Amino acid sequence: MLLADQAFHAIKKLLLTGAVRAGQMVSISELVERSGYPLAPVREAVKHAEALGLVRILPKRGVLVIEPLPTIVEECFHLRYLMDQEGARILANRADRSDLRALRQAHAEVRDEAGVDVTPELQRRARDVDRELHRVLANALNNALAERIYDSNHDRITVLQLSRRFLPERIISAMDEHLDILDSILAGDEGNAMKAVRSHFVCTLRWWGVNAPDTV
Repeated sequence: MLLADQAFHAIKKLLLTGAVRAGQMVSISELVERSGYPLAPVREAVKHAEALGLVRILPKRGVLVIEPLPTIVEECFHLRYLMDQEGARILANRADRSDLRALRQAHAEVRDEAGVDVTPELQRRARDVDRELHRVLANALNNALAERIYDSNHDRITVLQLSRRFLPERIISAMDEHLDILDSILAGDEGNAMKAVRSHFVCTLRWWGVNAPDTV
């Protein structure tokens, strides 16, 4: 693997773990120090990250990590919604949906525990099951190009999400929204599955303080 690729993965790890956060301005020299890679490959890595929408290079100022601005939040979650809705439609029409029952159970357990006590471990599990459902919906498309687009958008959403705490009330409501999606899919109800995805999208944007576009 080229040094620039290694540097990119190191910088992406900083972003996806919250070590460098959404909206934060960092210098190239700081990224060199924190990634452990030389200047030239780090510069190439930052250009790659910018092409993927993870950062913006501001000449003579530094590198600005993707900001949780309303337009950016709407675009990222709208793109995920488009894939989610088609994935839900496909899964609802699939003959065997039994593999989703374990995922439903995981959601139910997180939802029930969140009603009692929200620990850092539960927050981690909530994020994990949240991401797993959206991954399952995207994978249902069985489209390599869509998968690459999903992966890039998933990284952007992850960086944005790390800028906010997963509050107890949002864990409960998000799990309820996911359970509505899963229950509709498991019942083979295409229409309600797609409506549940739409509802989840609207509620997610509302949690971010963004109104869902009327055209969706």
